[in-house]
Amino acid sequence: MRIAALCAVLGGWNFGMSIVITVAQQKGGAGKSTLAANLAAALAAVRRVAVLDIDPQHSLARWHAIRMARTAPAAALTFSDLAGWRLAGELDRLRRTHDVLLIDTPPVIDADSRRAIRGANLVAVPVQPSPPDIWAAEGTLKLAAEEKRPACLILNRVPTGRRLRETTDGELRARGLAVLPAELGNRAAFSHAFAEGLGVTEAAPRSQAAVELRAVLSAMLAQIA
Repeated sequence: MRIAALCAVLGGWNFGMSIVITVAQQKGGAGKSTLAANLAAALAAVRRVAVLDIDPQHSLARWHAIRMARTAPAAALTFSDLAGWRLAGELDRLRRTHDVLLIDTPPVIDADSRRAIRGANLVAVPVQPSPPDIWAAEGTLKLAAEEKRPACLILNRVPTGRRLRETTDGELRARGLAVLPAELGNRAAFSHAFAEGLGVTEAAPRSQAAVELRAVLSAMLAQIA
């Protein structure tokens, strides 16, 4: 069922050439690494995927190390942590042998973030439903616009209560910011899967978290098509 669901998500997408998805947000704690890991794990079930960790915190690198050490093998992923001036060449190299490249960036607008955004087919900007996250996202979106790269806001760790969500919607509308039509809830399944070196579609494929992740992935690919 897991593979069938993912194939349904990817069914309309033509992977005739590789795509690069850069996960960026200048505010720390927005969930960049968790989002990158979950997208990579979901896609790795059916595509050739590489992940690049250029965030100095190296959370994605630790996730990948846990994944490689698992006794029950998970879908194969290529890992790289080359950053700086070597990033462009690494992207070119990996594009020749992979369908999807996912980049986890530093929680700051710097030269590495700019390089990662410049090389992307899509910039994914995770935003928690709070004013500070929304304010911080504007800098990332501005950088994407300067580099002429398409970008999308993804609401992440959305609580079940309606009041905060309504406040967030109002803030987004007031600032003229568009958000992806799918979102990720504040669910423990994402953290549990990450701690095991997995994505939620692998650890709990029938969970609501996995349903949300597949919906976000489908909406993101629609932005590129």
